[in-house]
Amino acid sequence: MKIEQIYTGCLAQGAYYITSEKEAAIIDPLREIEPYIARAKKDGVTIRYIFETHFHADFVSGHIDLAAQTGAQIVFGPTDAPIGYDALIAKDGQEFDLGKIKLRLIHTPGHTLESCCYLLLDETGKEKALFTGDTLFIGDVGRPDLAQKVAADLTQEKLAGMLFHSLRNKIAPLPDNVMVYPAHGAGSACGKNMSKETSDTLGNQKRTNYALNMALSQQEFVNQVTEGLTAPPQYFPQNVKMNIEGYDNFNEVLERGTQPLTPEAFEAAANHTGAIILDTRSAADFSERFIPNSINIGIDGSFAVWVGTLIPDVRQPLLLVTDEGREEEVVTRLSRVGYDNCLGYLQGGIEAWKKELDHIQNIDARSLSEKENPSIIDVRKENEFEESHIAGAQNFPLDYINDHFSDIDRNETQYIHCAGGYRSMAFASILKARGFEKVVNVTGGFKSIKESEAFKITSGKSHQH
Repeated sequence: MKIEQIYTGCLAQGAYYITSEKEAAIIDPLREIEPYIARAKKDGVTIRYIFETHFHADFVSGHIDLAAQTGAQIVFGPTDAPIGYDALIAKDGQEFDLGKIKLRLIHTPGHTLESCCYLLLDETGKEKALFTGDTLFIGDVGRPDLAQKVAADLTQEKLAGMLFHSLRNKIAPLPDNVMVYPAHGAGSACGKNMSKETSDTLGNQKRTNYALNMALSQQEFVNQVTEGLTAPPQYFPQNVKMNIEGYDNFNEVLERGTQPLTPEAFEAAANHTGAIILDTRSAADFSERFIPNSINIGIDGSFAVWVGTLIPDVRQPLLLVTDEGREEEVVTRLSRVGYDNCLGYLQGGIEAWKKELDHIQNIDARSLSEKENPSIIDVRKENEFEESHIAGAQNFPLDYINDHFSDIDRNETQYIHCAGGYRSMAFASILKARGFEKVVNVTGGFKSIKESEAFKITSGKSHQH
């Protein structure tokens, strides 16, 4: 028997590859399926099952393509959803043989109605591992507000109540030495405060995870789980829909998106399709020169999550400007969150673009401190801002940029910073694309601002937010 966690850091997502004898199962696969097929081929095993813990909101699963290519059976927990492909809707407690081991589906509604966990029983029938999906994370639980729109009377409080009973009645009674393998770790928007660890024993979680504190009443649990929830990214419901109804074959998406376009073809496509020009180079490279009206979301960051947050419609046509040789990586990472409508990339990169280029001015913290009453926009999250910020700065988190254009004075130079420089350049690029001309990026972010010791630093809420 082998259990392998395949963790993707940019999505904070864990898929699982399990083998016994000559059979394999994949739990919550990513969109690109070749790594799973290659592993199975190397191990000389047949992928028999694809187990889904729920209809994912934060990424598009690879279950459909993987089943089509391998003949494996897709399995979901109890659901009435209108699934657009062949899948087995299993019952609570149903067991699946895999070589000499078994996987038992445990229906654990709460994060979503169909959420389930898979309990692995070894060759002797002993409980060894629990694949918890978004029901239980290390240090946290799945947020209960993502599925509340599927029924008129379904609220986050009701879902949180279901989650309370799922944890108390289905998970807590399992042995302490069972290993917990969740679908996400720190950085995912599917929970509030996950640990950086990506596995743990159930016994340790019972001691340290607030959600497994048996002293909590149901109402206390509901209060804690629903407290401080921020609005989920706008692409989440669209990913759920794709995971239920189906999507384009990944290889077709990749072929379409990695089509090289000459500068002339690129410009024509931009003019005729309404495509967003998405520049995925580093903030430093982007600031020096970029195609007018393009926006910067760097590939070397939480790229897919920020695309999903800042570009509301997954069907939005995209034209790509990338570092040379990274086109396939960009298209792959976009497809993981359902952005399948890439029309191609600029052949030869920014060097090939001989027409007008724009730029964004940079300033360091020391030079900023010498400005008289500068208008400073802090684009970090609200909790980061509340902890400490420049006195007098406005807090417009990048997540909610679309809500704040009317609050920003176009006639005054805006000095924009985040924690380190990634988010501020994205924010600045979007302002530029919306016609704001007086935009300056603060290099080094709040880290360099504090280190300069040239600003009055305070804490608390912004009057703007």
